[in-house]
Amino acid sequence: MQPFTTLSGIAAPLLRDDVNTDQICPVLPLRILDPDYAAQLFLRWRRNADGSENADFVLNQPQFRQSRILVAGRNFGSGSARESAAWAISAFGIRCIVARSFGELFRGNCIRNGILPVALSTGQSDALEESVLKTNGAEPFTVDLAACRIICPDGVAFTFEIDPADRAALLEGLDEIGLTLKYAADIAAWEKHCRKQQPWLQTMTRNPADRVDIS
Repeated sequence: MQPFTTLSGIAAPLLRDDVNTDQICPVLPLRILDPDYAAQLFLRWRRNADGSENADFVLNQPQFRQSRILVAGRNFGSGSARESAAWAISAFGIRCIVARSFGELFRGNCIRNGILPVALSTGQSDALEESVLKTNGAEPFTVDLAACRIICPDGVAFTFEIDPADRAALLEGLDEIGLTLKYAADIAAWEKHCRKQQPWLQTMTRNPADRVDIS
């Protein structure tokens, strides 16, 4: 997972409430072995019924095609826990979502996939949305995770809060496995201690007679 320190990029306004994970990334047919998750992002909104591009959708507009920041409404990422919603956002190139609130399961999936979810207060959200709409993709916004600040093109900054463990994971670019491996020496020491104190646990074998035949 790529570390997240400072991000500068175009901010796209998707100012809708209750955007769920099925709208973010519709369920893919099981026969697709190597899906294009970037193409799946908001597929039903980005494409018309005939498959043509919906020119009115924000991410199809020329100034927002390379957006790195998505500004959304309340309860973004509600619904099922499908991790493909986070995969689609990451594949498109978006690394930060700023919303009024998030679906909790989706928020966790974002952290695990190197995407920074930022929830702002009502007043901050109103001001940021106004700035994003006014800028209209002409200038980049900056997200500084180390300082926990979002900086608008005009210099106005918003401070945000994030769980310290989530912040550390993003700054270091570590998922749960990476975070666990930071304690590899301690784990090895504990295993060595267990082998010494409880050697019978290391040599236990199953009785062949207990084998269950499931054929």
